[in-house]
Amino acid sequence: MGPHPAVAAIRLAVRRVLHDVIAEHAEQTERAGRAPHPELAQAGAGSRRTALPERPDTPLVLVACSGGADSMALASALAFEARKLPVRAGGVTVDHGLQDGSDIRATEVATRLAAMDLGPAEAVAVRVGREGGPEAAARDARYAALDAAAERHGAAAVLLGHTRDDQAETVLLGLARGSGIRSLSGMAAASGPAGRYRRPFLHLDRQTARTACLAQSLPVWDDPHNVDPAYTRSRLRHEGLPALEKALGKGVVEALARTAQLSRDDADALDTWAAAADRDVRDDAGRLECAKLYALPPAVRRRVLRRAAIEAGSPAGSLFARHIEEIDRLVTGWRGQQAINLPGRVEALRQGGRLVIRQS
Repeated sequence: MGPHPAVAAIRLAVRRVLHDVIAEHAEQTERAGRAPHPELAQAGAGSRRTALPERPDTPLVLVACSGGADSMALASALAFEARKLPVRAGGVTVDHGLQDGSDIRATEVATRLAAMDLGPAEAVAVRVGREGGPEAAARDARYAALDAAAERHGAAAVLLGHTRDDQAETVLLGLARGSGIRSLSGMAAASGPAGRYRRPFLHLDRQTARTACLAQSLPVWDDPHNVDPAYTRSRLRHEGLPALEKALGKGVVEALARTAQLSRDDADALDTWAAAADRDVRDDAGRLECAKLYALPPAVRRRVLRRAAIEAGSPAGSLFARHIEEIDRLVTGWRGQQAINLPGRVEALRQGGRLVIRQS
């Protein structure tokens, strides 16, 4: 008798990601002029082999585990699949220090990871700032800690337990901000430096992960912040999405996740177009020509302008749609406006038919 269907689903999702990581690692090894271990090449092609955790040439994959159902299901699947593949598996839990006893819980989670034969299995404490609000600050601190852990241990990838439900919430949050198609594209299956972060569960719902934990008798910690109405995502999860499903019927989550993928495909295509257009709208000195910019479709032109502002030193995270709209008016609605001040002490101005974006 095989595993519970929920357990089988999460293991399959993780197995697919691990095969991708192994294949990429073998390709990088070849490019570096070293012959990949035979089992790496075979596993990348779809074969299964016994893992060689003692071999430094096998890639290390970490799981980011909070102790919640999604990440515990992910950790168990990684531990199970890593035993059959030439890959080393470890885990990291981040203590945000935002609740009493959080250090004790983090230690408990690390102990559970070690009991799954994941190694390294460590708890990392962080200090959460205030910039961008509590949710954004906690996220920034968490990713900084995961980046540091990946660098410290030389990890090829870090697995995250975001589900289809998380994706739907992210799309709705982007829609509420009016941030454009890139925001509607939600979370990518692979993101971060060199695709470090992998999200195997984006096509699985949250209940599948919880059921997998129940089927395996895995202890789960439910973060009280996830039901605290003080947090925007919590309100959306427990009030917003249920209201949408009540008004529109079941299938809202699946539709939003599908919208994320379609939006991502469109955004990727437009970014590629904008990268090519950026070369075509500059003069011999590399300055942006307003007449050529004006001829571009608005979606492409605004991407070119955003790229130029970031290259001039404006922080991407502080550069909002309203900033790009103001720069765009220098091209499409020129009335002799003064220079526009942008984040990062960058200014945009029009001079002699050229758009100049520079440090002020």
